[in-house]
Amino acid sequence: MEQTAQSPVRQRFYFVPEAAAAIRRSEKATRWLIHTGALKSSKIGGRRVVTEQQIEEFFSEAG
Repeated sequence: MEQTAQSPVRQRFYFVPEAAAAIRRSEKATRWLIHTGALKSSKIGGRRVVTEQQIEEFFSEAG
């Protein structure tokens, strides 16, 4: 889908348990990856979230 001025790109946000499932790691391992900076994340409303783009970057840097 092309991005135009009228249609902003919608980014999917994953909470830690969802991100863990997406990268096939445990929640504890995912939190460790976030803590060490291997998996980038952000905070929204006090909750840690990972975007689809950050997950894709994690896999591209790992390989």
